[in-house]
Amino acid sequence: MSIIRYGAEKAGAGGQSLPFARAVQADGWLYVSGQVAMKDGEIVKGSIVEETHLTIKNVIAILEEAGYGLEHVVRCGVWLDDPRDFWSFNGVYKSYFGEHPPARACVQSHMMVDCKVEIECVAYKAPDGQ
Repeated sequence: MSIIRYGAEKAGAGGQSLPFARAVQADGWLYVSGQVAMKDGEIVKGSIVEETHLTIKNVIAILEEAGYGLEHVVRCGVWLDDPRDFWSFNGVYKSYFGEHPPARACVQSHMMVDCKVEIECVAYKAPDGQ
């Protein structure tokens, strides 16, 4: 089994080196680390709608870098800072996943950085030759 790590060298907020990969691929599975509304190493503050769009776009960028797409996502984990944002978040989320959404857990949690939402996911596609 080969393991490929994506983005372990990337910097986080304030240019700090992060002690984890943005994603890890193993035997057709891709595990994407939690993403937030970050651009050029800095958190982009906005409404839950704005932050959700940017967060999902960051997830998509990592999926595409590894050769996956949203259609390969089998599970998402979502953390919301404020439970009152749940319905607005769901509207944006549905616009990306449509009628074939992955399994999902969504909880309220205090965030480690100043953001409104964090999303991680697991994707799968059969390895070449299978």
